[in-house]
Amino acid sequence: MILFDYQFKQALPIIDKIEEAGFEAYFVGGSVRDTLLNKPINDVDIATSAKPNEIKGIFPKTIDVGIEHGTVMVLWKDASYEITTFRTESTYQDFRRPDNVEFVRSLKEDLKRRDFTINALAMNRNGEIIDYFNGKKDLENKLIKAVGIPEERFFEDALRMMRGVRFVSQLNFSMDSETEVAIHKNHPLLEKIAVERIQVEFIKLLLGSGRKQGLGLFIRTNLFYYCPGLKDFKKELEEFAKLDCVIENRVVAWTLLSHYLRKTSGNIELFLRDWKCSKKEINQVKSAMNALQHRLKGDFNRQVLYQTGLQIALDVETVMDCLGYPINFEFVHTLYQELPIYSKNDIDVNGNDLQVVLKRKPGKWLGDLMAEIEVTILSGELPNEKSVIIEWVSNNYTNDV
Repeated sequence: MILFDYQFKQALPIIDKIEEAGFEAYFVGGSVRDTLLNKPINDVDIATSAKPNEIKGIFPKTIDVGIEHGTVMVLWKDASYEITTFRTESTYQDFRRPDNVEFVRSLKEDLKRRDFTINALAMNRNGEIIDYFNGKKDLENKLIKAVGIPEERFFEDALRMMRGVRFVSQLNFSMDSETEVAIHKNHPLLEKIAVERIQVEFIKLLLGSGRKQGLGLFIRTNLFYYCPGLKDFKKELEEFAKLDCVIENRVVAWTLLSHYLRKTSGNIELFLRDWKCSKKEINQVKSAMNALQHRLKGDFNRQVLYQTGLQIALDVETVMDCLGYPINFEFVHTLYQELPIYSKNDIDVNGNDLQVVLKRKPGKWLGDLMAEIEVTILSGELPNEKSVIIEWVSNNYTNDV
């Protein structure tokens, strides 16, 4: 298995050098899980019995990315690898970070502190799986199950409750009943977690192939109580959870959710700001929501498509599909290609031209006139040709415009 995966093969020299120095080293976590599921992996994490200073002594180029928690980044050829020392953790006063970390030499002790059994797997350089907590069996049974006592895992890091629900959606798995009960019991702990961290898991949940099951669990365990703007919308979330379609990207996800929560152009920005979305994403979703309101009444026209842009318009068409309305991606593409301009910069006259022809100094009139020219070109009433536009302005306006 390991010999056929480029990511693992490329990282083998790291494992070998650590072992040559007399220490243990294993691939751990998500890369091992995803390999067993025949899914592509993005990067590999390595756990080792070597302490951070020992790793720094083995490799010439390292960066201290989280050395207080035992993590050193090793720069090797054209790649970088995070190497983390086996560790155990103490009590968690804030339900997020351990009070202190103790480095150990035991792989089993290290894996014991991980969140779910399917993530507590290790693999040696020969591709042999080390599985102390029946993670392979849970993978086969498509089950998300906490390592050890679920409540202890969630007290260590309350975000693990969201991660568990996210894995249900992302992997299309079920959740172990004892783990679900512990999430339901301890869901108020999510209040201790930064919204930014919750948002990462929530979006992955919405984009998962098992979203319906994941959202059902999210609602059932009351995790939604401690997510921005969702507490009073259980019924709407349950309706949203019934959707049976693929959500392709973040804009589609936020737009669909906002539609079900009956958000308006007046309050959607506040909702997304509470979720700590970027300004760019907020503007994209606002544009999508405005376009959706138009699209629900009929097809796109030139003006709306021009204001929305092609990508957001296609996202809105995807939203319409999810909502069960007739769609026409080809029409959107064709209409967009037929637009005479794609931005104000494409207009064949500028402010200086208008000042000259009307013999006027710049002022508010100039922006108003450019906006009118823009709309008239988009309507097809005025060709986007400088001489024609100048003539149109001369015939329709005086220098008292």
